[in-house]
Amino acid sequence: MRTLKQFAEFVQIGIVKKVSVNKERAKSLIIESERKIQSLNEHLEKIGIKNENANDYVEYCYDILLFLLRATLYLKGYSTSGQGAHEAEVSYLRVLGLTEKETGFANQMRYFRNGILYYGTTLDEEYAKQVIEFTKRIYPKIKELAEGLL
Repeated sequence: MRTLKQFAEFVQIGIVKKVSVNKERAKSLIIESERKIQSLNEHLEKIGIKNENANDYVEYCYDILLFLLRATLYLKGYSTSGQGAHEAEVSYLRVLGLTEKETGFANQMRYFRNGILYYGTTLDEEYAKQVIEFTKRIYPKIKELAEGLL
């Protein structure tokens, strides 16, 4: 996994573009992230975490955080597209004030989720637990920031 560029670099190379603020799209993404985190909690309560569903939870958690990041970007007048868009979105965590360690873990999630989708990566219960704990800790911070921009 390569080092994550700074958000400004993604703007400079055109992966991030300045656009009009889109509050409606942001609201829908915030609502969807809320729905997904509620669903995550229900799954955890009813099914639990095991090696067989670890990939599912990692993908779910990644989507929850990504929806909130995109909402925040839309509220700040940014849009991402093309190869590297997900990296740019994760890089935005630094701009939001998350630590390098937190941003690095989110980037690792992105990397592994990409591996699940495109390379057949299989993750284990232990990593899924780390991802879930991270998501539950970071989610309220990002959600508060996004809702503060509405």
